[in-house]
Amino acid sequence: MDAVAALNEIAFWLERGRAATFKVQAFRKAAAAISALPPDEVATRARNGRLKSMKGIGDRTFQVIQQAVDGSVPDYLADLREKGAQPLAAGGAAVRKALRGDLHSHSEWSDGGSPIDVMVAAAEVLGREYLALTDHSPNLTIANGLSAERLAKQLDVVAAINNGSKGGGPHDGTVRLLAGIEVDILESGELDQDPELLDRLDIVVASVHSKLRADRKTMTARMLGGIMAPHTNVLGHCTGRLVEGSRGTRPQSEFDAKEVFAACAENNVAVEINSRPERQDPPDDLIKLALEAGCLFSIDSDAHAPGQLDFLQYGAERAERNGVPLERIITTWPVDKLLDWAAT
Repeated sequence: MDAVAALNEIAFWLERGRAATFKVQAFRKAAAAISALPPDEVATRARNGRLKSMKGIGDRTFQVIQQAVDGSVPDYLADLREKGAQPLAAGGAAVRKALRGDLHSHSEWSDGGSPIDVMVAAAEVLGREYLALTDHSPNLTIANGLSAERLAKQLDVVAAINNGSKGGGPHDGTVRLLAGIEVDILESGELDQDPELLDRLDIVVASVHSKLRADRKTMTARMLGGIMAPHTNVLGHCTGRLVEGSRGTRPQSEFDAKEVFAACAENNVAVEINSRPERQDPPDDLIKLALEAGCLFSIDSDAHAPGQLDFLQYGAERAERNGVPLERIITTWPVDKLLDWAAT
């Protein structure tokens, strides 16, 4: 099989399984190292051992490349495929089957680990019909948030990918890439990006990323400002909590959930069911409260790597467990219906 494809698929399965970043990057870097070489040269160097001296090629990646150019599925990849045949979540099959897209993902333009086209290619493998690219906004400097100038340039890249232009990347055109942003809700309640640029986007996910321990009144006012902003389509990971993972744990923010969800319902803003295992946000009791308020929902991966796009399985399980009707999950809608809704 193609050696670059084998290395990238291994990275995908490792990302999906939440492997350590350094382990994933060993395969991504090896794929990048040989991608510029003609396949015949890769095969020759693998067989005579010269490939081992290339920067970015280690013992394990060299073995994968050797087995790939010899015409077999590398042993390591075959093992990962077998393990990956099992679903990530035990429940949620009906919701998972109904999902068409994902409205929250990150690329290497902000704090993601992969190029945009690689994210799109992974979405295609997973059978998505659309994927929103939602890199961070300027205020989140720790995540390399996009300035207005960088976001404008990214919009050109998104257009090139959708048009199949040169440089669009290894995709087959089956996924519609939506122009989007995860924009910070500032302390003032305003959105952290130029309104004229927000006008050009398909999807705006608005989230709070700072001062998460503010008092209930302050946080409620801040969130209401973001929800009522005319460009907001989705309220991202509303409590900001972390329940596990390498970053440790963090309690949920304090806010008036009834008032916040009532505002979401009134202002046509979907409540995100964030599928990242370390977030599981909102918690079950708030999902039920949002249901009672009449809210719509968006099940999103918040993927920062291609394999994490499959985290939607976790969100689907939580939605099904809490009785969220399919018709109220906007990521089950066809893309034209979704975009019509987002534009209203």
